[in-house]
Amino acid sequence: MPLLPRTPKRIGVAADHGGYELKEHLVRMLYDAGHDVIDFGDRKPELDDDYPDFVVPLARAVADGKVERGVAICGSGVGASVAANKVAGVRACLIHENFSAHQGVEDDDLNIICLGGLVVGAATAWELVQTFLAARFSGADRHRRRLAKVAALECKPAKAG
Repeated sequence: MPLLPRTPKRIGVAADHGGYELKEHLVRMLYDAGHDVIDFGDRKPELDDDYPDFVVPLARAVADGKVERGVAICGSGVGASVAANKVAGVRACLIHENFSAHQGVEDDDLNIICLGGLVVGAATAWELVQTFLAARFSGADRHRRRLAKVAALECKPAKAG
């Protein structure tokens, strides 16, 4: 019988006030599912907090291998995605449906899922996170070639226009 791929166990989560409630729900679900969860905050909902203050430390932990995958949440998920992708080695995407939750990992080696706490409900978010965590990068040559081109962009300064 072939071995099943191992589901990541050390998961980082982060959210601003717009994603706080959803983060708290997902942290409980992840703990209950047996994951080691590292909570990067926010620790309480503060209306004047800023998503980069929580998402960037999460993204750095993913890039450094301190957590295997990450879940970043803000009100829409857009800001969390933008901030996370500024960290070299991070491949984050706003996900609100199942196909992209697994395909993003399989083809693009997605390592942070971004969710909109004011957009997606708790049950759907949990389903998306489970799908994201269960997915594995295919390692196909065409995907590795494309990812190498993306990674090369992290080393090049933007040209002044």
